[in-house]
Amino acid sequence: MAYGALSPGVNLEAFSQAIAAIQALRSSVTRVFDCLKDGMRNKETLEGREKGFMAAFQESLHSVSRDLGELERLSTLVGKPSENHPLHNSGLLSLDPVQDKTPLYSQLLQAYKWSNKLQYHAGLASGLLNQQSLKRSANQMGVSAKRRPKAQPTTLVLPPQYVDDVINRIDRMFPEMSIQLSRPNGTSAMLLVTLGKVLKVIVVMRSLFIDRTIVKGYNENVYTEDGKLDIWSKSNYQVFQKVTDHATTALLHYQLPQMPDVVVRSFMTWLRSYIKLFQAPCQRCGKFLQDGLPPTWRDFRTLEAFHDTCRQ
Repeated sequence: MAYGALSPGVNLEAFSQAIAAIQALRSSVTRVFDCLKDGMRNKETLEGREKGFMAAFQESLHSVSRDLGELERLSTLVGKPSENHPLHNSGLLSLDPVQDKTPLYSQLLQAYKWSNKLQYHAGLASGLLNQQSLKRSANQMGVSAKRRPKAQPTTLVLPPQYVDDVINRIDRMFPEMSIQLSRPNGTSAMLLVTLGKVLKVIVVMRSLFIDRTIVKGYNENVYTEDGKLDIWSKSNYQVFQKVTDHATTALLHYQLPQMPDVVVRSFMTWLRSYIKLFQAPCQRCGKFLQDGLPPTWRDFRTLEAFHDTCRQ
């Protein structure tokens, strides 16, 4: 049993002695029952057996009385645990005899201390941030009566011609990548990006912001029965399903609302790195295949290839 988990109000030395006294008391009680169980033995005469039995029985009872008195004395020295223990009844977990196998109580104490420390530092941070809150200076107070011009909200709707120009410039940047732009549902553009003979990507856009991407194999069908781009069906191959997941992650990584054209160009540059999807080995393990799949992850900064499990 770990004594370090006890309440600060407990005398640890007396507690240890009390445990030894409990063990002695249990042994004394066991001897009493052994004496009653054995009865009068090993004496030739009946009188001798009776005297021997009574002497042994009295000695056992005296031992029980002595050990019980010692335990009562130590119980007054142990002290009482704090009533306002922060973990309440969970302190009973410290009595678990297999503490080494299930250290729940010690872990609970560490979590509680960490929570208290986090709350303390959060309070300090809150105080510092409140001190640094924006305040009007004397000069600003002098002109506060003047009406300041309202900041015009930035619109997310860009002219279709501007979107076409951005896509055309990106198409000319990468000779191995072809981009077909269409607008089947009004002004929102949809792109069909073909990367060599490796894969095809359907990119759903809202103005110049990318909403969704679906990656499929080069030979897979990307159209519905009515001839429109299929933006809902996923690829039949696990490798391109993985690339689709990574492309969705890339959309969350490349976020710059003030410069959406830079975001689209950065995403297309990252997507172009899949031109060697089946040719580039993993930069960590050096293998081409792992669990039957090539390295499907591309680093957002270096564009190096990694297996999904090797990148972590």
